[in-house]
Amino acid sequence: MPHHLSPAALDARLEELETRLAYQEAWLDTLDQSVIDQQRRLDALEKLSALMRERLRAQHSPSGADATTHPDSEPPPHY
Repeated sequence: MPHHLSPAALDARLEELETRLAYQEAWLDTLDQSVIDQQRRLDALEKLSALMRERLRAQHSPSGADATTHPDSEPPPHY
């Protein structure tokens, strides 16, 4: 940056930099909130996935509680 700028030009340059910084800080806050929201959704989906795995495991295990309550899980009579 040239050292021969007038005080008014330096003030204008400083104001421009401060404005850019303010926009960048606001943008970073927005991105941070998006990351937080995405992590919450990811956590919820991981819990749901674990629950579904447990239910599937219970359905497919011969001693699972669901195996005796659902007639579809029993083999047909001709087996």
